[in-house]
Amino acid sequence: MGRMGRYQLEAAIQSVHAARRLTGATDWQALCLLYQALFQITDSVVVKLNWAVALAEAEGIDAGLSALPDRKQFPELEQFQPYHAVRADLLARAGRTDEALEAYGKAIALEKDAVVFRFLKQQVENLRHTMN
Repeated sequence: MGRMGRYQLEAAIQSVHAARRLTGATDWQALCLLYQALFQITDSVVVKLNWAVALAEAEGIDAGLSALPDRKQFPELEQFQPYHAVRADLLARAGRTDEALEAYGKAIALEKDAVVFRFLKQQVENLRHTMN
């Protein structure tokens, strides 16, 4: 239709992920740009969370942590398990273990899927193991 829209951006994001199968690498810079553009259209907290993950991979953990959606601006994040799981992972990778354990605790408390619950518990155990 002659203009970029939500579905074109979502398709482009999927294409970047699919290209990894052929290239063996993810183009995190491209994902950053695509998620940024998608956020401008949708104002979706989920898109902003995905952008923070891509930014962490492209520019470093601190950039990703700084880009996480603000819980004051998006209070629904308090009950959104993926937010806490992403935050926990980034904090752990930044060496901020106590904060990571707290975030993992929130993610675990919100998780209802048994497989994801076990995965998060294993992440906590792995993190605790690295502390010793």
